[in-house]
Amino acid sequence: MASIDLNDLDTTVHGPVRLGILSALQIDGPLDFWTLKKRLRAADGSLAMHLQKLEDVNYIVGKRQLVGKRQKTTYRMTATGRKAFMDYLDKIQGLIDAIEATTKHSTFKNSHNRP
Repeated sequence: MASIDLNDLDTTVHGPVRLGILSALQIDGPLDFWTLKKRLRAADGSLAMHLQKLEDVNYIVGKRQLVGKRQKTTYRMTATGRKAFMDYLDKIQGLIDAIEATTKHSTFKNSHNRP
């Protein structure tokens, strides 16, 4: 069986809220804070913290603008963020493939051992 190495899995992407943010931005394109908050069912402070972490590593960029008397921030994924996200998904897909191969092999092996 091939070894499974997840030691270099990007932990910046791996957290559920950050993975949700990057997934939403990949699927839908740029989204504002309130849309992300609603979609991810995240608290303001938690979401803000995760968005800031993703901005700090240049995985996303936020564009702030004044709409009426309120500030609105819209986030988009950067090329760096898209690459990190896709690399993460590739590693997870490799894990899924390995598990499926083992499961299929086990099922096949077990079905031949039955009387």
